[in-house]
Amino acid sequence: MDKPLVAIVGRPNVGKSTLFNRVVGRRIAIVEDTPGITRDRLYAEAEWNGREFVMIDTGGLLFNEQDPLKTEVTLQAQVALEEADVVIFMTDAVSGVTPMDEEIADKLRGACKPVILVVNKADNAARDQDALEFHALGLGEVYPVSSLNGRSVADVLDVVVESFSTAELEPGYPEDAVKISIIGRPNVGKSSLLNSILGRKRAIVSDIPGTTRDAIDTVLQRGDDTIVLIDTAGIRRSGKVQGSVEYYTVLRALRAMERADVAFVVIDAFDGLRDGDKRVAGFAQEAGRACIIVVNKWDLCEEKVMREFSEQVRKQVPFLDFAPIVFVSALTGMGVAALLDTAMDVAASHTMRIPTSELNRILQEAIDARPFSRKGRELKIRYATMADIKPPTIVVFVNDTSLAHFSYVRYLENQIRKEYSYEGTPLRLIFKQARKERK
Repeated sequence: MDKPLVAIVGRPNVGKSTLFNRVVGRRIAIVEDTPGITRDRLYAEAEWNGREFVMIDTGGLLFNEQDPLKTEVTLQAQVALEEADVVIFMTDAVSGVTPMDEEIADKLRGACKPVILVVNKADNAARDQDALEFHALGLGEVYPVSSLNGRSVADVLDVVVESFSTAELEPGYPEDAVKISIIGRPNVGKSSLLNSILGRKRAIVSDIPGTTRDAIDTVLQRGDDTIVLIDTAGIRRSGKVQGSVEYYTVLRALRAMERADVAFVVIDAFDGLRDGDKRVAGFAQEAGRACIIVVNKWDLCEEKVMREFSEQVRKQVPFLDFAPIVFVSALTGMGVAALLDTAMDVAASHTMRIPTSELNRILQEAIDARPFSRKGRELKIRYATMADIKPPTIVVFVNDTSLAHFSYVRYLENQIRKEYSYEGTPLRLIFKQARKERK
């Protein structure tokens, strides 16, 4: 279904993310008293009075800023304005009309789309009166609300929904779209890789670690394939982030990775594989995501040999031996097209099923060729079936689950991969006790 886009814009720290979370019904955007927490634009689906739409949270609009990061944040908010069908311009009843509000209002007057002027932090009748001064901005009706406690938010949503009749609808993406999460420790070039794939500036790119704080989705049409790219904040060791803003961004990055089909585990070619990279790779493997190890910034390491580098990576993360290694440069675009080709192949493997008869043949031939026994008892496979995909999950019914030693399980997995490679995809073999035969 096509859904209109509703962007929340305004200067920093007026409560945009609080309203965003309230409307979408869950805590997606980070909310703190610190100005500038939201940096990229963030999307989430919402519904009101039976009408579905997409909310966009943005960072604060700051014009004529010299700080390059703040300039990037403003750029992202401006992109949201261009995309949106309806705009919620949020201000602050406590601060009153500020020069920055006036400057934003000037920009919005020329917008050929509905603009709804919301005065936040109006949690009582006195603040409602204070909100009247915002009529001076010349944007029509003023709507005092408290996004924190929900006061009068329903009135604003009524107006938003009424505005959809003049809104241009934005198409969503199909259910079979391939979702790719770009994960890694901070500052390895995840957002640069996203921008390189898209061929345009979608995420903030900065040399400052921790620039991306929210998981953001971008839809890419590539031939007949629909790809959803999920950029995430860098994942650090939990002890370094507990209790901070970054703690929540790490949690969000992990959740974003879990809803993806394929994880790009991005590492820095110049730095080589670090402990943080191994930890991130472990998260992807534990979540059962299809994986590609993406070695970024390879253009800076011409003296290194790909084969030698790959061998070192394999030794350090043996649990991802099924994952292809792709060398790219987000800066120059080297290898990016090949990376997407590999991603589509890996995504296909992630959903591939083996017919039951084939699966039982492979396993029986494997156990006949190399029987396994412990303490005088031989492992016997009664029956196997593929119970699930994403990741491919095989349930094997055996005579005694205690005989399923991890080394032998790995042998059986390798025998399956000889006929069905499952490139980039983890295989899960679950052993269950077969029912005892009735006498």
